Amino acid sequence: MRTALVIGTGLIGTSAALALNARGVQVYLEDHDQAQALTAAALGAGLAEAPPGRVDLAIVAVPPAHVAAALAGAMRRGAARAYIDVASVKGGPRRELEALGCDLSGYLGTHPMSGKERSGPLAATADLFEGRPWVLTPRPDGDTEVLNLALELVALCRAVPVVMDADAHDRAVALVSHTPQLVSSLVAARLKGADETAVRLCGQGIRDVTRIAASDPAMWIDILSANPGPVADVLAEVAADLDETVRSLRSLQSADEDKRGAGAGGIADVLRRGNAGRERVPGKHGAAPAAYETVAVYIGDQPGELARIFADAGLAGVNIEDVRIEHATGQQAGFIQLTVQPAAVPALTAELRERGWSIRQ
Repeated sequence: MRTALVIGTGLIGTSAALALNARGVQVYLEDHDQAQALTAAALGAGLAEAPPGRVDLAIVAVPPAHVAAALAGAMRRGAARAYIDVASVKGGPRRELEALGCDLSGYLGTHPMSGKERSGPLAATADLFEGRPWVLTPRPDGDTEVLNLALELVALCRAVPVVMDADAHDRAVALVSHTPQLVSSLVAARLKGADETAVRLCGQGIRDVTRIAASDPAMWIDILSANPGPVADVLAEVAADLDETVRSLRSLQSADEDKRGAGAGGIADVLRRGNAGRERVPGKHGAAPAAYETVAVYIGDQPGELARIFADAGLAGVNIEDVRIEHATGQQAGFIQLTVQPAAVPALTAELRERGWSIRQ
């Protein structure tokens, strides 16, 4: 791939353009908002101008509702040898293109499974896709050259290609991406009218659950409007579980011992099923989930502390698998939670204590 046209210079389009431009591909940028294209160009994503001729690959990175129209327009003017989109929904845009009478032999629907709570070119980074799955949904009658160019794009962005059927993809993202967004927003919405005293008690659990609730509503309306059926199906199952959980909790309030027992059993069931589902979430680098332990260390909120604790962990010969910071309320301090292999806990704990760190038991 020598040349590419990115249509839509938001977070995903600009990030792809930055990655391609950094690896020697001449990228041209197009957006209905020229100021946004100029911003992406100023960041080093490419040239905010029309290409002089047909490019190798056109990458359509617009909201799902506009994908078919943008693709059809690019195809009509012969903008590229091959066309892909990066929308988070695949079945709908493909069917819209078919209805418009477009030749789909040069098109392949894709979806990089990466993003941020923030949108727009200023949030873009060249490494956004590194190590992340990038779904490809080739048609049986698709052109091999298009698939090869898409695979080259994925490789240049250092992502991991995953081949799926378009409709199967939409059902999958409804479960693992779209429904979690709505559930996170529903939980966060409970905080809007909550008493200030209650909100001040927020800890790491509520922060984890509501993190993605900070996402742009306009962006998510576009996404959910393109995949409403599969998301509604998953939410209906969640709603059934919620109804049963509410009944179980009400039973725990009963004076009847049998009802309390049934209520406890219902709560235990949903918690156990949650454990089983969580165990299926892929672990580090997409490998099978592994059992880790956490060492929580008291850390001050001042420059150099993170570097120092990582250096001290390195002196213990311990690899940090994951890290999370839990901030203390009303203090310039908190706990850093170091996730490590269980066998590494004694050596890490001993080394950190020797170097003056306070370990939470």
